[in-house]
Amino acid sequence: MALAMVEFQKVFKSYFRGTLEIPVLKNLSLSIPTGTFLAIMGPSGSGKSTLLNLIAGLDRPSQGAAVVAGQNVSSLSEGELARWRARHIGFIFQFYNLIPVLTAAENVELPLLLTPLSKRDRAQHVHAALELVGLADRAHHYPRQLSGGQEQRVGIARAIVSDPDILLADEPTGNLDKNAAEDILTLLSRLNREMKKTIIMVTHDPHAAERAQLVQRLDKGLLA
Repeated sequence: MALAMVEFQKVFKSYFRGTLEIPVLKNLSLSIPTGTFLAIMGPSGSGKSTLLNLIAGLDRPSQGAAVVAGQNVSSLSEGELARWRARHIGFIFQFYNLIPVLTAAENVELPLLLTPLSKRDRAQHVHAALELVGLADRAHHYPRQLSGGQEQRVGIARAIVSDPDILLADEPTGNLDKNAAEDILTLLSRLNREMKKTIIMVTHDPHAAERAQLVQRLDKGLLA
């Protein structure tokens, strides 16, 4: 049996608006085995993005334990969290979040600027990541010169360039047409299958969720 990459035990998360407490996640326990492709579905406001933020160490539980890649992320300082995140977490966003004045290669290189890799080594990693997503020939193109599907593939290359354990994908096909979305889902499946990446994907799309190995539904802060 695979070890858990993500282990949440009785996690609560609330936010405060003035003195008003707004509960988002309620007594959530979740175990995600290493190498799993998990889709999380649920209506807007159900806590999906909060769950991704807790896995990434961008937020901390109000109560409970969140252990990710063997580390209790609540116990780390902000500096330790940043270093831990750089090693273990890759993000894929709905709207790509590419910097328009940087080329595809420069966008992909960004996570590596926080590492001790030499410029030459960074270039090799960037080329390998772009080749993996089928865009090595677009390395010197700017985002405006790419289609939406190509921009998302650059975003995926940026997410994998540092070889993280976990890919967090927040509505990765939500801004794409049907064919481009299918290409992205096929690429994610390949990263899971061939590179053994643990992928946690938030989606509203039942068709996208079908490509995952497991589907969990989150509603009003509770897993169904």
